[in-house]
Amino acid sequence: MGAVPEEVDVVVIGMGPGGEDAAARLANAGLDVIAVESRLVGGECPYFACIPTKMMVRAADALGEAWRVPELAGQTTVRPDWTPVANRIRDEATTDWNDEIAVRRFEDTGGRLVRGVGRISAPGEVTVGDQVFRARRGIVLNPGTDPLVPPIDGLAESPYWTNRDAVPATRVPESLLVLGGGPVGVEFAQVFARFGASVTVLESRPRLLAMAEPEASEVLAGAFHACGIEIRTGCAVDRVKHDGLFQVHLESGEVFTGERLLVATGRRTDLGALGVAAVGLDEQARTVPVDGRMRAADGVWAIGDITGHGAFTHTSVYQARIAAADILGQGTEVADYRAMPSVIFTDPEVATVGLTESRARDTGIQVRTAITQIPASTRGWIHKAGNEGIIKLVADADRGVLVGATVVAPAGGEIVGALAVAVHAEVPVQRLREMIYAYPTFHRAIEAALAGLDA
Repeated sequence: MGAVPEEVDVVVIGMGPGGEDAAARLANAGLDVIAVESRLVGGECPYFACIPTKMMVRAADALGEAWRVPELAGQTTVRPDWTPVANRIRDEATTDWNDEIAVRRFEDTGGRLVRGVGRISAPGEVTVGDQVFRARRGIVLNPGTDPLVPPIDGLAESPYWTNRDAVPATRVPESLLVLGGGPVGVEFAQVFARFGASVTVLESRPRLLAMAEPEASEVLAGAFHACGIEIRTGCAVDRVKHDGLFQVHLESGEVFTGERLLVATGRRTDLGALGVAAVGLDEQARTVPVDGRMRAADGVWAIGDITGHGAFTHTSVYQARIAAADILGQGTEVADYRAMPSVIFTDPEVATVGLTESRARDTGIQVRTAITQIPASTRGWIHKAGNEGIIKLVADADRGVLVGATVVAPAGGEIVGALAVAVHAEVPVQRLREMIYAYPTFHRAIEAALAGLDA
């Protein structure tokens, strides 16, 4: 005989940033909320991704600037030391990978945390181990993702790293092979290279950051080459061996050897394990389609990576607000992704908003683009060492508005904020040209790019 279901208002499966936000909003509104989490409350971001990796980046950037001193201001002797970075991640970012503070923060809202793997066992019903919960108001899915490990011969049997292994590392390897040249791979590659590792990035697609603008990839590849990171693109891995050291054999016959192998080839969610078929959703799909209010099925809302609108904390929290309001019957906001921002925290930073040129053309937009070089700007010229970068604008020529932009520059993630407003609010290009841009700033280069849209 099965367990007697416990009646609650809402069950939230997955307490990543979005799930945590939605659960807290609903509990604060007086609903009886059960939150289900099998790992750490807070999800990947505070323990193995956004927060600790940006601590790594901050430390690596300090080293990068120190090495630029001879070109600008004198002489330096730099001796990288990973110990303060590892200590800061352990003590400040993750509290030694303990989620007690996050759990207390949620329980203070009146919600209840249940540890375990949650799955939809029937419409309106979630099973966690031997406990069953019947949700009167709804189920919120925020399962996040796990590292995707490709089926390469010998890889599964080897002690490879994912981000979950690289973040807690207490020592920098002498050599590191990075499988994947996407956002995760390039951030870790530059961090470990600056701390003394010999780093090689192996990317199967034709270039680094294959989803970004080609010009952005070119700038970043140049910066990587300048700091000694080896890049192999368009390469297919045949097999992996490990005998004290990793050997990665390419189909071309080349062999790369390293002390550590970091697998950064994407993320995935097991929808079958989540039980989505019980509410009529395709468990073989990569993502769960949602409407503008995050509704995935009758009585089911989905937020975060699972929706396919960007594996970013800011996306998940944005969607959480909309889903919670809809569950509470207060929903007036409908999701709008046209100005979705993202930042890759390399040096230089690679920041984007909206559509790339190719994606804009694929949607049938009459595209006009312009590019300006950061070193050609006054601030870029002043900055000198480490001034690599571009600003690329993508405009809808028929409507006279920006639909996308890419900034590769020092503090590119901050510069793109102005362009995100422009894309989101559909500010006319002519209106943007009539603005006053502070001098001499990096963001003033936006003005030069705007002028190039008519060239």
